[in-house]
Amino acid sequence: MKTLYVTDLDGTLLNTKDRISEYSKKVINELIKEGMHFTYATARSLISAAVVAEGLSPQIPVIVYNGAFILDATTREVMASSGFNAEEKQYIKKLLHHYQVSPLVYAFIEGIERVSWIPEHENEGIRYYLNNRRGDKRFREVGQVEALYEGEVFYFTCIGEREELLPIYEALKDHPHYNCLFHQELYREEYWCEILPKKATKANAIKQLKELFQYDRVIAFGDAMNDIPMFEIADECYAVANAVPELRELATDVIESNEEDGVAKWLMHHFS
Repeated sequence: MKTLYVTDLDGTLLNTKDRISEYSKKVINELIKEGMHFTYATARSLISAAVVAEGLSPQIPVIVYNGAFILDATTREVMASSGFNAEEKQYIKKLLHHYQVSPLVYAFIEGIERVSWIPEHENEGIRYYLNNRRGDKRFREVGQVEALYEGEVFYFTCIGEREELLPIYEALKDHPHYNCLFHQELYREEYWCEILPKKATKANAIKQLKELFQYDRVIAFGDAMNDIPMFEIADECYAVANAVPELRELATDVIESNEEDGVAKWLMHHFS
């Protein structure tokens, strides 16, 4: 049977240094050469994912921004995408203004991908995010709220304290037009509330790849709450030992942690 193997990156394939170990890269690349159909599904952008996954050679298109985009990993050609319409964007703008939350806004402006924010409204979590990505050409400082929402918006990230962001999640979690993810930042104290179009999920993107390449089965690996939809549609799903309890409960089995090359070791022993 033709099988697609899909892994999350942060906390799953990446270690606590935000890198894929040389051992994992070697094992996975060798299995890809032997015919394994392997890709990743991440909340990161392709630019950010390409940095941390340097040296990995997936032949299958990759899933980024939690399913908002399916991209060719080599050419960066967009194969599928999801974005907000004007009404949906305006609703989020009013909601965030109501709760006095200033987001990072991801959009295509004149055909160029940008991440816009208002420096005046930065908090510690946003500064940490920006400092970890210095030199990123997508970054765009703006001074006014109207400029923050320009372009073809496809993703919002709100970073802050749990109590600050929880009302936004509560307002959107069951909304028919939005997919809202709420979780604590990996290895940090602050929380993230991420807002996407309803159809932008890792699960929907995997379904598209499955249909496009006519896979019979999907085997998935993950660690976090945003991996739950991916686990729910997979034929087999494996949570790394450091995964959140909710994901471990859904898993076919629990494998070794991200620090112990759990994904690569599982693939080495089970792929044939």
